Amino acid sequence: MHLEANFDGLVGPTHNYAGLSFGNVASQSNADAHSNPKAAALQGLDKMVSLSRLGLCQGVLAPQARPDLDTLKQLGFSGTPGQILDRAYQQAPQLLMACYSASSMWSANAATVSPSADSADGKVHFTPANLVNKLHRAIEPAQTGRTLKAVFGDPNHFVHHSALPGHEAFGDEGAANHTRLCSAYGDQGLQLFVYGRSAYDSSKPAPQRYPARHTLEASQAVARLHQLDPAHTLYIQQNPEVIDQGVFHNDVIAVGNRNLLLCHEQAFLNQKDALAQIRQRFGEQLHIMEVPTSAVSISSAVSSYLFNTQLVTLPDGRHVIIAPTECQENGEVAAYLQYLVEGDSPISDVIHFDVKQSMKNGGGPACLRLRVALSAAERQAVNSACLMDEENYQHLSAWVERHYRDRLSRDDLRDPSLLLESQTALDELTQLLKLGSIYPFQRV
Repeated sequence: MHLEANFDGLVGPTHNYAGLSFGNVASQSNADAHSNPKAAALQGLDKMVSLSRLGLCQGVLAPQARPDLDTLKQLGFSGTPGQILDRAYQQAPQLLMACYSASSMWSANAATVSPSADSADGKVHFTPANLVNKLHRAIEPAQTGRTLKAVFGDPNHFVHHSALPGHEAFGDEGAANHTRLCSAYGDQGLQLFVYGRSAYDSSKPAPQRYPARHTLEASQAVARLHQLDPAHTLYIQQNPEVIDQGVFHNDVIAVGNRNLLLCHEQAFLNQKDALAQIRQRFGEQLHIMEVPTSAVSISSAVSSYLFNTQLVTLPDGRHVIIAPTECQENGEVAAYLQYLVEGDSPISDVIHFDVKQSMKNGGGPACLRLRVALSAAERQAVNSACLMDEENYQHLSAWVERHYRDRLSRDDLRDPSLLLESQTALDELTQLLKLGSIYPFQRV
């Protein structure tokens, strides 16, 4: 039996609001606010265990080690760790904040994953995203690769690729711009890659205000690496006009699962033709729920993260939306979700979660998770210590309570004790999750 597992990124001890993500409205609007790493991590864990209790396969991915001293050294800062932090704080605070970012919590950006049902060699393929558009994320891919290999380590089932070349022509934002549609998780699916621009085809339009972070050429390269069948692979361009309104990834304007696709009517360039292509490739069983602008404006979609919800199929076959509480607080969005549940759509329920610490930094429920379709044998090959159950939830919650601060400001980033606290916490975490020495500081 095949299933879809959601592997959520665990919020790191240095979760802070630095406003690093140009084009992400929430990230920029909350810059310099005080964060609460403890609350953020516990909110994430609550969502994970709740999905596990619903009967879904739920996993956890360890955060990256921050601050990234190696990057600061590469940028010319030297001395003891405390001196490096202080000098960076004094001379280049933006660089220090980038190297302190806990953005790896949003594991939808960690990688693109193709299941064995779609790959020519019958294995699950992983390619870490290079995230070259943002410095604070461009320093993640090497660690992402080590973490994924520690969770999905069996070469009989899993293939790990290196990130694409770190050049803007191959800007790759991972699963945030990738959706797999299928009749059942074990069936051949349609891999839908959504890109913001083409690096080499100037005839394709591009946004003017905010960057298009993901290129067509990156998606094509990942499809080749994953040995995907061109007949079951489709490249669709995101609407550049909505990118300029704060829709920095496709998962802010569309979400899919199984044979369901929920999207805004302005999600794609030339949307009528785009949806026709998707229907033609998938077949008659595809159910598209297209949200009109008259019902939900782009600004409401962005502020509530209506489309950055998780669309999941429960073991009893019901389709449920996992939404942030912000969707309850927006009148347009709340009314539309009620319409979906009470109407003739396949959606049977909406379950809301408080992930406000993540939302304030620009990431909703869907940002927090990487989707991995697995056969029964593949699931058995996953590092079981990284799968969520009640015992793991209790251990991880206690770990957060022991190690995380409940308040973090920009000034705290110069404190060398924060570095020691983070390393101590992560060293213990690798033992809890049986990851081995995946962090550079563990190898010194």
